[in-house]
Amino acid sequence: MANSPTGDALLDRLLRLFEALEAHPRLHPGELADRADLPRTTGYRLIQELTSRGLLSRSDAGEIEIGQRLWEFAQGAPISRTLRQSSLPYMQDVNAVVCHTTQLAVLEGSRVLIVERLSQHGAVVNPAEVAGTMPAHLTSMGHVLLAFAPAQVAAEWLQAHARTVEAERPQLRRELAEAKTRGYASLGGVINSETTGISVPILNSGGHAEAALTIVVPRSSPNIPTFLMALQTAARGISRALRRR
Repeated sequence: MANSPTGDALLDRLLRLFEALEAHPRLHPGELADRADLPRTTGYRLIQELTSRGLLSRSDAGEIEIGQRLWEFAQGAPISRTLRQSSLPYMQDVNAVVCHTTQLAVLEGSRVLIVERLSQHGAVVNPAEVAGTMPAHLTSMGHVLLAFAPAQVAAEWLQAHARTVEAERPQLRRELAEAKTRGYASLGGVINSETTGISVPILNSGGHAEAALTIVVPRSSPNIPTFLMALQTAARGISRALRRR
């Protein structure tokens, strides 16, 4: 129910505050209210109420950021409680082999959402961050998630983003078919000119991808075939663990 002069509901206003912090993790209260398109008096009141309950917090510099209480709630979500916890031991094994970055992702609308990320000192540059998103059509994660998605899901995604795909990745349909045939997706030099992302699907009992397991390594590495074998072994282990749970 709408309960403000502008006609938007309380939940809408709260979501805009959190979405503003998603894009800009630290903002002064006035900036946050402005970015959430709220009158400052309303914004200040909501920020104060959320801060008092631990859903937002205030830094020593007076900036507002996501609060620890919200993080605690998020840990109870199925994506963290089941997928992330089942995957972590296998991801640690993979990262011990590749010595760079290993990450876990799911399809989230037009993009891929990073669920977990492990990295070692000296790893190649990788802009992925936990709880951040990256474009599905420009990452090996997105390729493998679309290639192993139910046919209707993939078709609807391609139709919805046809203009973007045509402009930025016109060969995407062919790449998805190749990834489905090979059982993995490899994309080098797109996000970073010196790295390759290699992803394999974590499959459910229906043979569709629940998530993507990915490594980001140097394009020039001679050990990529070995890394791929470790990745595929780990993905099969995670799939079995998820079915048991």
